[in-house]
Amino acid sequence: MHTVLVLGGYGFFGARIAAELAKTGASRVLVAGRDLDQARRVARSLGLRSRSALQLDAAGPNLAETLGARDVSTVIHSAGPFQGQGYGVAAAAILAGANYIDLADGRAFVAGIKSLDAAARGARVTVVSGASSVPALSSAVVDQYRPAFSRLDSIRAGISAGARAPGLATVQGVFGYCGKPIRRLEHGAWTRTHGWLDLMRYGFPEPVGERFLGSVDVPDLELFPARYAGVKTVTFHAGFASAAGHLAVWTCAGLVKAGVLPGMSRLAAPLSRLSRRLESVVSDKGGMFVVLEGLGHDGRPLTRRWHLLVERNHGPFVPCGAVLALANKLAGGVALPKGAMPCMGLLTVGEYLAPLKSLAITVEADPA
Repeated sequence: MHTVLVLGGYGFFGARIAAELAKTGASRVLVAGRDLDQARRVARSLGLRSRSALQLDAAGPNLAETLGARDVSTVIHSAGPFQGQGYGVAAAAILAGANYIDLADGRAFVAGIKSLDAAARGARVTVVSGASSVPALSSAVVDQYRPAFSRLDSIRAGISAGARAPGLATVQGVFGYCGKPIRRLEHGAWTRTHGWLDLMRYGFPEPVGERFLGSVDVPDLELFPARYAGVKTVTFHAGFASAAGHLAVWTCAGLVKAGVLPGMSRLAAPLSRLSRRLESVVSDKGGMFVVLEGLGHDGRPLTRRWHLLVERNHGPFVPCGAVLALANKLAGGVALPKGAMPCMGLLTVGEYLAPLKSLAITVEADPA
């Protein structure tokens, strides 16, 4: 049977991924991480055998040997934050002859995975980075609409969270560049903005409504200009359900930019705890948007809008869709490209969302 090892399998994303994979029964699931007790707790809750829990350090020297000894077919890496991480886990998977998938949203990390392409091709394995909302889902949306355009000029996208905060690692990752420079393409020129600044209001369809958003650093800013030839503008914004909470982060970002604060990484843990205490009084709804502009095949201006609307605080689970879809494909014997690549062109929007059908998700979109 196809064996999937979920590294960080007791974390925010990892536990849900392990649960969904165990539910399908298509793969043998191993729950792994540095804390063996935590791994055992999750394995027991899923009805897995005791040997399904492993104590495993992503930076350990014997990772490849352990993967080989357990006959691991696919490694799912959910132990972030990925900003600043190396490719040790992916390299170990390649050495062990295993496929590799991660949920990274770090711009440099996802774009740089191609450095392992030759090794992955040589081992005849599939190595995928960024199997998450960005760039997996965002690029799938663009791919869905791209044929309608004779010329695609602009890709603007963003996410607004509900009350429920993701895991601490994710919070640490996104706060790491708060107030720091971000390079992006605007009107055909590479320009600079700053993390969580560039304040804007975006009107999501109901029940989400208007939200404050700020600039964030995601793989799309690096990858889309190369993938979609001729595009002149690529932007990405994100925000929080609470207007007051978002404006507080925006203020801190301004202080970081001005040099008053050295950074916000140290504030990630207390802010994460505070957000959990406030969950009951903040909206449980969130959303994602992708807006494309350019020319249609009749030469006239064309705009296409796509929205994902999430309720009941299910938003933080949306990033799991790509990992689950790819893992299910591999377990089912579907041939995926060999080599190392960002997660673009591997899934349609429908394939991404299929494993999330139990969530409170609706899509409002212009016709393709």
